[in-house]
Amino acid sequence: MPVMQMPRSNPSSPSSHSVTRYRAIWISDFHLGTAGCKAEQLLDFLKRHDADTIYLVGDIVDGWRLRKRWTWPQSHNDVVQKLLYKVRKGTRVVYVPGNHDEFARQYKNHVFGGIEVCLETEHTTADGKRLWITHGDQFDGVIQYAKWLAYLGDQLYTLVLALNHWLNRLRNRLGMRYWSLSQYLKYKVKDAVAFITAFEQVLINEARRKGYDGVVCGHIHKAELREVDGILYCNDGDWVESLTALVERSDGSLAIVDWAVSDTIVPIRPASQQDKGKQAA
Repeated sequence: MPVMQMPRSNPSSPSSHSVTRYRAIWISDFHLGTAGCKAEQLLDFLKRHDADTIYLVGDIVDGWRLRKRWTWPQSHNDVVQKLLYKVRKGTRVVYVPGNHDEFARQYKNHVFGGIEVCLETEHTTADGKRLWITHGDQFDGVIQYAKWLAYLGDQLYTLVLALNHWLNRLRNRLGMRYWSLSQYLKYKVKDAVAFITAFEQVLINEARRKGYDGVVCGHIHKAELREVDGILYCNDGDWVESLTALVERSDGSLAIVDWAVSDTIVPIRPASQQDKGKQAA
Protein backbone atom coordinates (compact mmCIF):
# COMPACT_ATOMS: atom_id res chain seq x y z
CA MET A 1 0.00 0.00 0.00
CA PRO A 2 1.53 3.36 -0.95
CA VAL A 3 2.01 5.91 1.83
CA MET A 4 2.93 9.56 1.88
CA GLN A 5 5.42 10.38 4.63
CA MET A 6 4.83 13.54 6.67
CA PRO A 7 7.62 13.94 9.25
CA ARG A 8 6.50 15.02 12.70
CA SER A 9 7.78 18.35 13.97
CA ASN A 10 10.58 18.45 16.51
CA PRO A 11 8.95 19.38 19.85
CA SER A 12 11.72 21.91 20.50
CA SER A 13 11.34 23.70 17.18
CA PRO A 14 9.29 26.92 16.77
CA SER A 15 6.91 25.17 14.37
CA SER A 16 6.25 22.23 16.71
CA HIS A 17 2.83 23.59 17.68
CA SER A 18 1.57 24.14 14.14
CA VAL A 19 -1.91 22.69 13.70
CA THR A 20 -3.12 20.65 10.72
CA ARG A 21 -6.80 21.29 10.08
CA TYR A 22 -9.22 18.82 8.50
CA ARG A 23 -12.85 18.93 7.58
CA ALA A 24 -13.54 15.99 9.92
CA ILE A 25 -11.64 13.67 12.26
CA TRP A 26 -12.84 10.28 13.55
CA ILE A 27 -11.15 8.80 16.63
CA SER A 28 -12.24 6.00 18.93
CA ASP A 29 -11.26 3.40 21.49
CA PHE A 30 -9.29 5.64 23.84
CA HIS A 31 -10.19 3.41 26.80
CA LEU A 32 -9.66 6.26 29.24
CA GLY A 33 -9.55 4.79 32.73
CA THR A 34 -7.16 1.97 31.80
CA ALA A 35 -3.40 1.67 32.05
CA GLY A 36 -3.27 0.73 28.38
CA CYS A 37 -4.61 4.09 27.15
CA LYS A 38 -1.95 6.10 25.31
CA ALA A 39 -3.31 9.40 26.61
CA GLU A 40 -0.06 11.34 26.18
CA GLN A 41 0.17 10.43 22.49
CA LEU A 42 -3.54 11.15 22.02
CA LEU A 43 -3.17 14.57 23.64
CA ASP A 44 -0.20 15.28 21.36
CA PHE A 45 -2.36 14.36 18.36
CA LEU A 46 -5.24 16.58 19.52
CA LYS A 47 -2.87 19.52 20.04
CA ARG A 48 -1.53 19.23 16.50
CA HIS A 49 -4.78 18.47 14.65
CA ASP A 50 -8.15 20.16 14.49
CA ALA A 51 -11.31 19.85 12.41
CA ASP A 52 -14.68 21.38 11.78
CA THR A 53 -16.20 18.20 13.25
CA ILE A 54 -14.62 15.56 15.49
CA TYR A 55 -16.44 12.24 15.87
CA LEU A 56 -15.73 10.14 18.98
CA VAL A 57 -16.64 6.67 17.73
CA GLY A 58 -17.06 4.77 21.00
CA ASP A 59 -15.11 3.21 23.87
CA ILE A 60 -13.86 6.63 24.91
CA VAL A 61 -14.14 5.85 28.63
CA ASP A 62 -13.70 2.23 29.72
CA GLY A 63 -16.59 1.67 32.13
CA TRP A 64 -15.85 -2.07 32.32
CA ARG A 65 -12.40 -1.44 33.77
CA LEU A 66 -13.40 1.49 36.00
CA ARG A 67 -16.01 -0.69 37.72
CA LYS A 68 -13.21 -3.01 38.80
CA ARG A 69 -10.41 -0.53 39.50
CA TRP A 70 -10.25 3.25 39.39
CA THR A 71 -7.43 4.45 37.13
CA TRP A 72 -7.58 8.08 36.08
CA PRO A 73 -4.22 9.89 35.84
CA GLN A 74 -3.96 13.58 34.96
CA SER A 75 -3.21 12.79 31.31
CA HIS A 76 -6.69 11.21 30.94
CA ASN A 77 -8.29 14.32 32.38
CA ASP A 78 -6.17 16.44 30.01
CA VAL A 79 -7.65 14.59 27.01
CA VAL A 80 -11.20 15.36 28.16
CA GLN A 81 -10.32 18.99 28.83
CA LYS A 82 -8.72 19.32 25.39
CA LEU A 83 -11.88 18.08 23.69
CA LEU A 84 -14.01 20.51 25.73
CA TYR A 85 -11.61 23.31 24.80
CA LYS A 86 -12.05 22.48 21.12
CA VAL A 87 -15.83 22.71 21.55
CA ARG A 88 -15.47 26.15 23.12
CA LYS A 89 -13.36 27.23 20.15
CA GLY A 90 -16.07 26.21 17.69
CA THR A 91 -15.36 22.57 16.82
CA ARG A 92 -18.42 20.35 16.68
CA VAL A 93 -17.80 17.16 18.72
CA VAL A 94 -20.15 14.20 18.31
CA TYR A 95 -19.94 11.21 20.68
CA VAL A 96 -21.20 7.77 19.58
CA PRO A 97 -20.78 5.45 22.62
CA GLY A 98 -19.49 1.89 22.30
CA ASN A 99 -19.77 -1.24 24.42
CA HIS A 100 -17.17 -0.22 27.03
CA ASP A 101 -18.93 3.12 27.56
CA GLU A 102 -22.45 1.82 26.98
CA PHE A 103 -23.58 3.70 30.12
CA ALA A 104 -23.54 6.84 27.93
CA ARG A 105 -26.15 5.40 25.58
CA GLN A 106 -28.90 6.29 28.04
CA TYR A 107 -28.07 9.94 27.32
CA LYS A 108 -28.71 9.75 23.57
CA ASN A 109 -29.70 13.09 22.01
CA HIS A 110 -28.35 14.95 25.03
CA VAL A 111 -25.55 17.54 24.94
CA PHE A 112 -22.86 17.67 27.66
CA GLY A 113 -20.38 20.54 27.62
CA GLY A 114 -21.28 21.08 23.98
CA ILE A 115 -20.56 17.43 23.08
CA GLU A 116 -23.49 15.78 21.30
CA VAL A 117 -24.36 12.18 22.27
CA CYS A 118 -26.06 9.86 19.75
CA LEU A 119 -26.29 6.11 19.20
CA GLU A 120 -25.25 6.44 15.56
CA THR A 121 -25.05 9.26 13.07
CA GLU A 122 -24.06 10.09 9.52
CA HIS A 123 -21.58 12.39 7.83
CA THR A 124 -21.59 13.77 4.29
CA THR A 125 -18.13 14.37 2.85
CA ALA A 126 -17.23 17.43 0.80
CA ASP A 127 -17.53 15.33 -2.37
CA GLY A 128 -21.02 14.10 -1.44
CA LYS A 129 -20.42 10.63 0.06
CA ARG A 130 -22.81 9.66 2.87
CA LEU A 131 -21.02 7.80 5.65
CA TRP A 132 -22.80 5.85 8.39
CA ILE A 133 -21.02 6.21 11.76
CA THR A 134 -21.37 3.50 14.40
CA HIS A 135 -19.05 1.96 16.99
CA GLY A 136 -19.84 -1.48 15.58
CA ASP A 137 -20.24 -3.63 18.69
CA GLN A 138 -23.87 -4.38 17.82
CA PHE A 139 -22.51 -6.45 14.92
CA ASP A 140 -20.15 -8.43 17.16
CA GLY A 141 -21.78 -11.78 18.00
CA VAL A 142 -19.63 -12.24 21.12
CA ILE A 143 -20.83 -8.93 22.59
CA GLN A 144 -24.47 -9.61 21.70
CA TYR A 145 -24.81 -13.29 22.60
CA ALA A 146 -21.90 -14.26 24.89
CA LYS A 147 -21.00 -11.16 26.86
CA TRP A 148 -19.32 -13.25 29.57
CA LEU A 149 -16.81 -14.35 26.92
CA ALA A 150 -16.21 -10.71 26.01
CA TYR A 151 -15.45 -9.92 29.67
CA LEU A 152 -13.01 -12.85 29.84
CA GLY A 153 -11.34 -11.71 26.65
CA ASP A 154 -11.09 -8.22 28.09
CA GLN A 155 -9.17 -9.58 31.09
CA LEU A 156 -6.68 -11.39 28.85
CA TYR A 157 -6.40 -8.36 26.61
CA THR A 158 -5.59 -6.16 29.62
CA LEU A 159 -2.76 -8.54 30.57
CA VAL A 160 -1.30 -8.39 27.05
CA LEU A 161 -1.54 -4.58 27.08
CA ALA A 162 0.40 -4.50 30.35
CA LEU A 163 3.15 -6.58 28.76
CA ASN A 164 3.00 -4.27 25.74
CA HIS A 165 3.51 -1.25 28.03
CA TRP A 166 6.66 -2.58 29.68
CA LEU A 167 8.06 -3.86 26.42
CA ASN A 168 7.72 -0.42 24.84
CA ARG A 169 9.30 1.29 27.83
CA LEU A 170 12.33 -0.90 27.20
CA ARG A 171 12.23 -0.21 23.45
CA ASN A 172 12.06 3.53 24.16
CA ARG A 173 15.17 3.36 26.35
CA LEU A 174 16.95 1.52 23.55
CA GLY A 175 15.98 4.24 21.08
CA MET A 176 13.52 2.02 19.22
CA ARG A 177 10.12 3.22 17.96
CA TYR A 178 6.76 2.14 19.36
CA TRP A 179 5.65 -1.40 18.42
CA SER A 180 2.43 -3.12 19.48
CA LEU A 181 2.84 -6.64 20.87
CA SER A 182 -0.93 -6.99 21.31
CA GLN A 183 -1.59 -6.01 17.71
CA TYR A 184 1.08 -8.41 16.47
CA LEU A 185 -0.40 -11.32 18.44
CA LYS A 186 -3.93 -10.52 17.28
CA TYR A 187 -2.97 -10.59 13.60
CA LYS A 188 -1.08 -13.86 14.08
CA VAL A 189 -4.03 -15.74 15.59
CA LYS A 190 -6.10 -17.34 12.83
CA ASP A 191 -9.43 -17.09 14.66
CA ALA A 192 -8.87 -13.39 15.42
CA VAL A 193 -8.10 -12.68 11.78
CA ALA A 194 -11.24 -14.57 10.71
CA PHE A 195 -13.33 -12.60 13.23
CA ILE A 196 -11.99 -9.26 11.97
CA THR A 197 -12.68 -10.22 8.36
CA ALA A 198 -16.25 -11.28 9.17
CA PHE A 199 -16.86 -8.10 11.20
CA GLU A 200 -15.69 -5.89 8.36
CA GLN A 201 -17.88 -7.68 5.83
CA VAL A 202 -20.99 -7.41 8.00
CA LEU A 203 -20.48 -3.65 8.36
CA ILE A 204 -19.99 -3.26 4.61
CA ASN A 205 -23.16 -5.23 3.89
CA GLU A 206 -25.16 -3.25 6.46
CA ALA A 207 -23.97 0.09 5.07
CA ARG A 208 -25.07 -1.02 1.60
CA ARG A 209 -28.46 -2.18 2.95
CA LYS A 210 -29.01 1.20 4.63
CA GLY A 211 -28.19 3.05 1.42
CA TYR A 212 -24.94 4.65 2.54
CA ASP A 213 -21.78 5.10 0.49
CA GLY A 214 -19.64 3.84 3.35
CA VAL A 215 -19.29 3.12 7.06
CA VAL A 216 -16.99 4.48 9.76
CA CYS A 217 -16.55 2.32 12.87
CA GLY A 218 -14.12 1.35 15.63
CA HIS A 219 -14.42 -1.54 18.12
CA ILE A 220 -11.89 -4.06 16.74
CA HIS A 221 -8.78 -1.88 17.13
CA LYS A 222 -7.69 -2.34 13.51
CA ALA A 223 -7.39 0.78 11.40
CA GLU A 224 -8.51 0.18 7.83
CA LEU A 225 -9.58 2.24 4.86
CA ARG A 226 -10.63 0.51 1.67
CA GLU A 227 -13.36 0.37 -0.93
CA VAL A 228 -15.22 -2.86 -1.65
CA ASP A 229 -17.57 -2.82 -4.66
CA GLY A 230 -18.35 0.85 -4.25
CA ILE A 231 -18.75 0.82 -0.43
CA LEU A 232 -16.11 2.47 1.76
CA TYR A 233 -15.07 0.58 4.88
CA CYS A 234 -13.37 2.93 7.35
CA ASN A 235 -12.12 1.88 10.78
CA ASP A 236 -10.34 4.65 12.68
CA GLY A 237 -8.34 2.21 14.85
CA ASP A 238 -7.62 2.95 18.50
CA TRP A 239 -5.38 4.64 21.07
CA VAL A 240 -4.18 1.62 23.02
CA GLU A 241 -2.48 -0.25 20.17
CA SER A 242 -2.29 1.38 16.76
CA LEU A 243 -2.57 5.12 17.64
CA THR A 244 -4.55 6.03 14.53
CA ALA A 245 -7.29 8.37 13.34
CA LEU A 246 -9.40 8.76 10.23
CA VAL A 247 -9.43 12.21 8.64
CA GLU A 248 -11.28 14.00 5.85
CA ARG A 249 -9.45 16.69 3.91
CA SER A 250 -11.18 19.79 2.53
CA ASP A 251 -11.72 18.10 -0.86
CA GLY A 252 -13.56 15.14 0.72
CA SER A 253 -10.68 12.66 0.42
CA LEU A 254 -10.15 10.32 3.38
CA ALA A 255 -6.96 8.98 4.94
CA ILE A 256 -5.68 7.22 8.05
CA VAL A 257 -3.22 9.15 10.20
CA ASP A 258 -0.79 6.75 11.91
CA TRP A 259 0.54 8.71 14.90
CA ALA A 260 2.84 5.83 15.93
CA VAL A 261 4.86 6.16 12.72
CA SER A 262 5.78 9.84 12.42
CA ASP A 263 2.35 11.05 11.34
CA THR A 264 2.24 8.74 8.30
CA ILE A 265 -0.74 9.30 6.02
CA VAL A 266 -2.29 6.16 4.53
CA PRO A 267 -4.75 6.80 1.67
CA ILE A 268 -7.67 4.63 0.59
CA ARG A 269 -6.65 1.35 -0.96
CA PRO A 270 -8.88 -0.33 -3.55
CA ALA A 271 -10.39 -3.71 -2.77
CA SER A 272 -8.07 -6.61 -3.54
CA GLN A 273 -9.22 -9.54 -5.64
CA GLN A 274 -9.59 -11.47 -2.38
CA ASP A 275 -11.87 -8.77 -0.96
CA LYS A 276 -13.98 -8.84 -4.11
CA GLY A 277 -14.22 -12.60 -3.95
CA LYS A 278 -15.50 -12.42 -0.37
CA GLN A 279 -18.05 -9.78 -1.35
CA ALA A 280 -19.29 -11.88 -4.27
CA ALA A 281 -19.68 -14.87 -1.94
